[in-house]
Amino acid sequence: MTLHHSEETHQLLVDRVPDATGKPMKDWFALVEQGPSFTRFEDRVNWLRDEHDLPHGYATAIIHEMDKNRAARRVR
Repeated sequence: MTLHHSEETHQLLVDRVPDATGKPMKDWFALVEQGPSFTRFEDRVNWLRDEHDLPHGYATAIIHEMDKNRAARRVR
């Protein structure tokens, strides 16, 4: 998984997701969990874009944040 922007830009996108999409991050995480079980980052991003009409930047931010949260839970 490679981001094409800085962590600072990622955080700005994450902060804007609820206002820009009308849904909090936890709702997006639940939708991804309930959706197809894609393993590749880009497949999950493309699914969000196609199924939920999200811009690429927001879809990428949602999936990256979800992956970061999963990784943090595994470390604990």
